[in-house]
Amino acid sequence: MNGFLSTLVDILSEPAIIVAFIALVGLLLQRKNLGDTIKGTTKTFVGFLVISAGAGILGIALEPFGAMFQEAFNVNGVVPNNEAIVGLALTKYGTSTALIMFFGMIANVLIARFTRFKYVFLTGHHTLYMACMLAVIMAVAGFDTVGLIIAGSVALGIIMALSPAILQPFMRQLTGHDNVALGHFSAVGYAISGLVGKAVNRKKKSVSTEEINFPQGLGFLRDSTVSIALTMAVIYIIVALSAGQAFVEGTLSEGTNYLVFSLTQAGNFAAGVFIILAGVRLVLAEIVPAFQGISNKLVPNSKPALDVPIIFTYAPNAVIIGFFSSFIGGIVSMAVMAFSGSIIILPGVVPHFFTGAAAGVFGNASGGIRGSVLGAFVNGIIISFLPVFLMPVLGDLGFANSTFSDADFGVAGIFFGSLANHFGTIAITVSLIVILVLMAIPFKKKEEQVES
Repeated sequence: MNGFLSTLVDILSEPAIIVAFIALVGLLLQRKNLGDTIKGTTKTFVGFLVISAGAGILGIALEPFGAMFQEAFNVNGVVPNNEAIVGLALTKYGTSTALIMFFGMIANVLIARFTRFKYVFLTGHHTLYMACMLAVIMAVAGFDTVGLIIAGSVALGIIMALSPAILQPFMRQLTGHDNVALGHFSAVGYAISGLVGKAVNRKKKSVSTEEINFPQGLGFLRDSTVSIALTMAVIYIIVALSAGQAFVEGTLSEGTNYLVFSLTQAGNFAAGVFIILAGVRLVLAEIVPAFQGISNKLVPNSKPALDVPIIFTYAPNAVIIGFFSSFIGGIVSMAVMAFSGSIIILPGVVPHFFTGAAAGVFGNASGGIRGSVLGAFVNGIIISFLPVFLMPVLGDLGFANSTFSDADFGVAGIFFGSLANHFGTIAITVSLIVILVLMAIPFKKKEEQVES
């Protein structure tokens, strides 16, 4: 049984397999010929592996940056990191997580089929992380095994439908169409960034990050790969100098000169972004047409909710601006926590890159450069302070040296955890029923007015 559950987790947490299977089903439903079906399925599968490879390179490049930053500025605290906290939690809640993930995905499809929230969430690793957090919270709340699986699965299905829905008006503004949604559990932060951009753009029309006018001699900076590599090289070298040669060469670079090491990591970072963008183009060219089969036959008018790198191609400059702005928001938040005497949440480089980059893209779409900077900065504050309130509802896991990082984990965890702490399992059960009823009410005309 444990072997089966382990295999199930491996399959369901691999986005390349999930999305390739979705593409296969969509193409079969459209009765495409064998050649087109094989081509579309294979290119979708390979495209997602390309994205994963790029993200892996980014993670490897960002890890020493975080270590150098902590050494340079002598700070200690809790580092939000989804992979780390899930790794700790799965040792105790692995079976519950697997079952919640499996039935939660079924719940998501049913909600998309029978309610107005037509979003099928396809980001497997984020689904796994949210399933894990819900398993912990439902266990702490006091559910028995069956109740835990049912409540966790329904909650997961609801979150998988609501998260893309919150962000879809901003996705339409960004992409110019309504064919695809964003499946990444930081939608609250992204939506707030979009609102911040909208607010600053009302006062004065802001130029897009992609329209930055470089002097003629600096025209090469219009190439996003070049600008990203040079920008990150400067940042890495500054942090490496602050951390010191002895620390970098003795701890991180295995004896390689610390400046050479920093330049290499900056280049790896730019390479990771380049690979991600190439994978995104490959996937979107196949998955959107293939998904029409599912949209038309199984879940009418549904949209695939895909991982966050799909939006990076729309504003590569905003990706870097958003990362830095979010990271600065994390540093400011850390200083406030230190002065106030609360738990200190250190700015995790990986969550600030991925969520900050996306917040920067959405902020830019609604408010140009100012929207990108301020929206991502606010995102950095949000993902810094939400974990402070999330940790107390995670039981023993809340005392770990890591926690969940992205905004939706904080919002969902605090909501269900607070209900459990104050009113117990009955309150969670009632809340899930009420939410499902509200989602099932067909407010189609009102929804269109709000989203337009």
